[in-house]
Amino acid sequence: MKLNGKVVLVTGASSGIGEATVAALVKEGAKVAAVARRQDRLDALVKRLAGGPGEVLPIKADIAEESQARDAAARTEKKWGRIDVLVANAGVMLLGPVYQANTEDWRRMVNVNILGVLYCTHAVLPVMIRQKEGHLVNISSVAGRVVFAQSAVYCATKYAVRAFSETLRKEIYQDNIRVTVIEPGAVATELATHITNAGAKEMIEQLVSAMKPLESEDIAAAILYALTQPPHVDVNEILIRPTQQEL
Repeated sequence: MKLNGKVVLVTGASSGIGEATVAALVKEGAKVAAVARRQDRLDALVKRLAGGPGEVLPIKADIAEESQARDAAARTEKKWGRIDVLVANAGVMLLGPVYQANTEDWRRMVNVNILGVLYCTHAVLPVMIRQKEGHLVNISSVAGRVVFAQSAVYCATKYAVRAFSETLRKEIYQDNIRVTVIEPGAVATELATHITNAGAKEMIEQLVSAMKPLESEDIAAAILYALTQPPHVDVNEILIRPTQQEL
C-alpha cells in the first residue's frame, strides 16, 4: 500500500474525479477526508469503501464558503492529527457565450474553481508547514492551457489555478511542500450536465460523444502517480487528454 497512513483531504468527493480519487487512495491505505456538498453521495461512498485498507471521513461542506473550507481542514486534522495531502478537485463548468451569460454562473465558477482552491490551500498550509512536508494537488483543465469559444470564464478560472499553483510552489518549496497541477481533457463525468446554456451544453456533449473520453479513474491514477514519487521529486504538471482529442 503506497500511501499507508497518509492523511488526504479531497474536495468534490461525491462524484466523478473526486469519488474515483478517494477510492484509489483508500485502496492504497490512505486516510481520506471526503469533502462534498451531497451527504447522500458521501454516505454511499463510505459504505462502498468500508473494509478497505484505508479509512474515509465524510465531511459535508461547500468549499466556496471560507468558513466551511476551514472547518473541513480542522476536522481532518482533529481526526488524524495531520494533513499530508490536499486534492483540490471541486469545480464547476458552466459554459456559454459571454454576451448570453447568466452572471450568476460566472460567480459560481469563480467561487468554486478559484476561491475554493484558495480557501482550502490557506486552511491546510499552516499544518503542512508545521509538519515540514505536504503535497498540494490542484485539478485544473486543458482549458487552463488552451482557450475555447463559449468557455471564456471557465478558461479564466483554470488559468488562474495554474498561475496560483506555480506561484505557490515558489513560496513553499523550502518547506518541503510539493505542488502538482493536473490538467485533464475531456472526462466522462457529470460536469457538463450542470451547464445552463442549451447551445453550449449541446456543443460539449457533441465534442465528448465524438471520441472515447477519459474516465475518472484515469485522472485518479495520474494523481496517485504524482503522490507516490520519492520525496525529492515534485511532479509539477500533468496534462492528460483522450487520445482522440485534438485541442
